[in-house]
Amino acid sequence: MSSLVSIRDLTKTYQRGPERVDVLHGIDLDIPSGDFVALMGPSGSGKTTLLNLIGGLDTPSSGEIEIEGQRIDNMNDAQLAQWRSHHVGFVFQFYNLMPTLTAQKNVELPLLLTKLGSAQRKRNAEIALQLVGLGDRTRHRPNELSGGQQQRVAIARAIVSDPTFLICDEPTGDLDRHSAEEILDLLKMLNREHGKTIIMVTHDPKAAEYATHTLHLDKGELVDAPAAAH
Repeated sequence: MSSLVSIRDLTKTYQRGPERVDVLHGIDLDIPSGDFVALMGPSGSGKTTLLNLIGGLDTPSSGEIEIEGQRIDNMNDAQLAQWRSHHVGFVFQFYNLMPTLTAQKNVELPLLLTKLGSAQRKRNAEIALQLVGLGDRTRHRPNELSGGQQQRVAIARAIVSDPTFLICDEPTGDLDRHSAEEILDLLKMLNREHGKTIIMVTHDPKAAEYATHTLHLDKGELVDAPAAAH
């Protein structure tokens, strides 16, 4: 399998007033296309920072991030925004749905950045909602849906533009165990049956069991990570 994500000597440092905070130290990492990776580690270990760098929401202090053979570490904000809209589907802990919009309109949002007409946007959103098991909830607003259903809408929104990969930050962190298992089964289905590469941050060892690989971060370093392929 070819590497979808290839990271070399990645560092991230923040300046907090006079204090320098080193969050990531020389990360080397390869994620093959079609993989489902769980990223674990204690709070403050750099998991979300690494996820944000891979998803193009942040830029590294040094090092290389190559995705599908394309360097994203030296892109400017406008280039990153364009790249994200084509390649990344985001799933967050708190759904980030627009409360005034129906499920279908929420799912359509990423398609507003494309050249698709309104009929095609609607059709694509309906297909995505059917895929996550909410074909009968297209007209419901977020407050008419359970937490698990809202996260399904968020996943439909993440996949509607057929992104190269999915970035999931604690996707089950706000859900009860039953709803969490349903969401994890859905992610596993998207990975196995639809070939979606998924990179998921989680605190939950049970959630990590759904992934093909688990990587552990500690104090900004990958521990017991598979050796980078050359």
